Amino acid sequence: MEDLAIPMKVKERTKHFFKEVGSLSHFAGRFFKQALNPPFEFKELLRQCYQVGNRSLLLVMATGFIIGLVLTLQSRPTLIEFGAVSWMPNMVGISIVREIGPVITALICSGRIASGFGAELGSMRVTEQIDAMEVSGTNPFKYLVVTRIWAATLMLPLLVIFGDLVALYGSSLVENMKGDVSFRLYFNTVFDALSFGDLVPATIKSFFFGFVIGLTGCYKGYNSDKGTAGVGVAANSAVVMASLLLFVVDFIAVFVSDIFYEL
Repeated sequence: MEDLAIPMKVKERTKHFFKEVGSLSHFAGRFFKQALNPPFEFKELLRQCYQVGNRSLLLVMATGFIIGLVLTLQSRPTLIEFGAVSWMPNMVGISIVREIGPVITALICSGRIASGFGAELGSMRVTEQIDAMEVSGTNPFKYLVVTRIWAATLMLPLLVIFGDLVALYGSSLVENMKGDVSFRLYFNTVFDALSFGDLVPATIKSFFFGFVIGLTGCYKGYNSDKGTAGVGVAANSAVVMASLLLFVVDFIAVFVSDIFYEL
């Protein structure tokens, strides 16, 4: 019986996985169907942009500053050993702008934004506020879900830009103290090393990161189970799913951009 239990568990997990993928895809299709159709909830969209952007800015900037400090402090001894310490601004700038900045910022925001969306919409589902909106003739999906996904999609690239700039400032601070490199020289070297092909893919995939974070948070919260435990499950599972999908989207973005570089 124990030998049969393991294949049954694998079968159930596989079935649940594909069911979850199908439900999330249907939820995304519903968003695209209603996202560009009037009426538009501009007031609620602006409020959600403030909630997503302003309240996440300090966390993103603190994280970016620490990343810049740590990356420079960890890389400096190795570059000194090979006599390539002058390449520090180039290496840190390209690595932060291309990969580290967008991914780390997205992961931080998945914990802040996706869990917030999941808990907020989950509590509204539990207290039957969403059902009340449907009875009153309001479209809760457009008012609650569409505005939040749009806000996350639009705000995350801005948060990534702020995070990158603060990370580069933290790196320049280390170089200024340990290598006597002025801030002006450091940033001139970084911007000379960066190219159009570094900025565009990182910016484009930041929009997709924001979309994934908003989509998973709203999906888990909007479809949460009844009861107070469902709110916690929705918030927790939203962060886990968003973090996993971020790495999948990042792999696809890097793979596609690498194809264009080869062309």
